[in-house]
Amino acid sequence: MNELELKYGCNPNQKPAKVFAQAGELPFEVLNGKPGYINLLDALNGWQLVRELREATNLPAAASFKHVSPAGAAVGLPLDDVLKKIYFVEGELSPIAAAYVRARGADRMSSYGDFAILSDECDEPTANYLKKEVSDGIIAPGYTPQALEILKSKRKGNYLILKINPNFAPPEIERKQIFGVTFEQRRNDIKISADCLQDIPTKNKILTESARRDLLIALITLKYTQSNSVCYAKGGQAIGIGAGQQSRVHCTRLAGNKADFWFLRQSPQVLNLPFKPNVKRPDRDNAIDVYIGAESGDLLDGDSWQNIFTCRPEKFTDYLKQDWLKKLNGVSLASDAFFPFGDNIERAHKSGVEFIAQSGGSIRDDNVIETCDKYGIFMAMTHIRLFHH
Repeated sequence: MNELELKYGCNPNQKPAKVFAQAGELPFEVLNGKPGYINLLDALNGWQLVRELREATNLPAAASFKHVSPAGAAVGLPLDDVLKKIYFVEGELSPIAAAYVRARGADRMSSYGDFAILSDECDEPTANYLKKEVSDGIIAPGYTPQALEILKSKRKGNYLILKINPNFAPPEIERKQIFGVTFEQRRNDIKISADCLQDIPTKNKILTESARRDLLIALITLKYTQSNSVCYAKGGQAIGIGAGQQSRVHCTRLAGNKADFWFLRQSPQVLNLPFKPNVKRPDRDNAIDVYIGAESGDLLDGDSWQNIFTCRPEKFTDYLKQDWLKKLNGVSLASDAFFPFGDNIERAHKSGVEFIAQSGGSIRDDNVIETCDKYGIFMAMTHIRLFHH
């Protein structure tokens, strides 16, 4: 098959819509459902991400994509009991299932209605987890018979299931059209590896193995995230991704706030929230997001809490939140281009960042390095820009 008709383009009024291969066949097969334009943008961008993560770390990798940027990305490391609780894990997880659970768990609000991306064959534990989540589709290099049967039952039998050809190699030159004008460039096929972390201008030059892994995860994630973009990572997964911001410090703040929320969800105040047993996962995610945020009064001050909780929870005060966030450490951060000022480092430090990778090349590199040294932060200059549009 070298051509596939789509439901519509980015929006329902954009018809007709299709995808086609200029030479040869399409690199994927539709096993179930009917793909949309944005579904395929997410699927094909996400597949490239997890394939590179798999190659760089030698671990199964997964991503949770929404609107052409990852909401989360991760490798298949085991989860501790706290992460299992905040990610709603029931039963045992395979490595590929753990990778997807971590990817989706980074930012569950953003992952609502995601496209799931797997580097390895989708197995039964992964399918069983996905069955209980709101998701638009999945792409993987293969499926076990049991996993395929489970996934085909989602969305009244319309869940989109794509099988990617893992051996497909795209052409070196890529093109796209905007307003009748064709753009052409070489694909961004630069390899992200530990070799790009060798230029270390900071006083702290100690990079742990886990931080090296997390910096690679963050950098590869940014390669497929709409720019400007910044990614915080810890424990084998992204914990905060800021995408598409015009100001880099705004991107750093956005990603940092998401990383903070990820860690606040592990606090006793959130773990012990008295949810009613019949509350659905999306409603629980939304309630936690409001409870942690600055507008918790919208949930707690009136009567709406009665729909979610068995009793009114105590407010999570700013003092208690800041006290908990002081425990967040060992975080790695990557940027898709240089930091122009030290204010990005100041914000990163507030979210426990101890390791940074960025391209370097700003006229204020000296200020950025000085700010890192102020907090004893390790920083590598990769000399690689990762803009993605």
